[in-house]
Amino acid sequence: MRCYLKAFLLCMVFTFFSLLYVFNQLASTLEDRDDRNLKEQGIPDRRSHDYGHLLRKRPGLTGLQDRVEELDRERSGSAVEEHSDERSHLAVVACGPRLEETLTMLKSAVLLSKKPLHFYIFAEDDLHDRFRNALDSWPRTVQTKFNFTIYPITFPKENVKEWKKLFKPCASQRLFLPLILKEVDSLLYVDTDIIFLQPVEDIWALLSHFKSSHLAAMAPEHEEPRIGWYNRFARHPYYGKTGINSGVMLMNMTRLREKSFKNDMTIVGLKWEEILMPLLQKYKLNITWGDQDLLNIIFHYNPESLYVFPCQWNYRPDHCIYGSNCQQADQEGVFILHGNRGVYHDDKQPAFRAVYEAIQKYTFGEDMETSLLQPLEASLQATTNTYCGRASHLFTKKLKQSIMSVQQDAAQRR
Repeated sequence: MRCYLKAFLLCMVFTFFSLLYVFNQLASTLEDRDDRNLKEQGIPDRRSHDYGHLLRKRPGLTGLQDRVEELDRERSGSAVEEHSDERSHLAVVACGPRLEETLTMLKSAVLLSKKPLHFYIFAEDDLHDRFRNALDSWPRTVQTKFNFTIYPITFPKENVKEWKKLFKPCASQRLFLPLILKEVDSLLYVDTDIIFLQPVEDIWALLSHFKSSHLAAMAPEHEEPRIGWYNRFARHPYYGKTGINSGVMLMNMTRLREKSFKNDMTIVGLKWEEILMPLLQKYKLNITWGDQDLLNIIFHYNPESLYVFPCQWNYRPDHCIYGSNCQQADQEGVFILHGNRGVYHDDKQPAFRAVYEAIQKYTFGEDMETSLLQPLEASLQATTNTYCGRASHLFTKKLKQSIMSVQQDAAQRR
């Protein structure tokens, strides 16, 4: 009897451990399958310390990863490679008929900057070869001053149409630069209708003025509230008294990616990639200027995060068509010209158009004083019958100093 009892107990123990082994193998198989599925979706192993954080970051980012088209040209022995730590990083987004305007902006940056540059050009596919061919055609001595990378226009897949049609075609691409250029710490974004009148490194140096809370810098939309747009017409929150203009935007993108932003939608802060789509959904019927309005809303609730630079870093027709209302430009001249509303291509603001055409027509290698500055001053003399024409001496004040500095630097290198 005892022998049968022992045999029965042994069978029970064996059965128990067999079942335990089977259940353990089944659980392991299911976990491995789940981990494989997560990896296929771009989510790391759940045992990773960052799993929860990264899982929270995924919504709305589909389509932003692995779509970078690398067209970077590394120039051996160039100043860019030898002094890469000195580079200013400049981004622009070009869609539609913006090729020539963008090239003129890049040309102004290269002409006046003494330190190396890296251009991040986001453009529609049919513009890629045209950008590359144009930049490759610039003289070798000019090419040594910059590198460039061309990227496709990229929006989250589930909301492509909504983002692309917001305000102007592709304009909202700038909102996603921190999520696409993850390897870039800081970046200067400018609209295509920008003309630099002094070196890019001068505005780049403003990064050193940031306090620990600052993660971006922009200029006010208006200096004079009586003619301000946001304070008179906006149907959404905006920054400060008159809002901000995003045509020239300097960013510490590392800080921007890390910050949790206060908002009017959730109690807890939201990361950059989490806040964009909910903001658009909430305010899309109330915004006029697209992504610029979204930036105004974000910094309305996070004013400590914005460094505001003066209007001469983003000087627009609004600063002169109602009489001069940019005090800093009156004192120091215009640093960056912003020809919004198409003023480079019509006759509404001939002073702005004169500056654009002077840069566009200038031939690399010619003396900048006699072939650029003097013809420009002559053209501006013909615009003094307009309000902005009367302030046109402000357009050349800093440009003249920049040209002299570049020429002196070139003479010393000879």
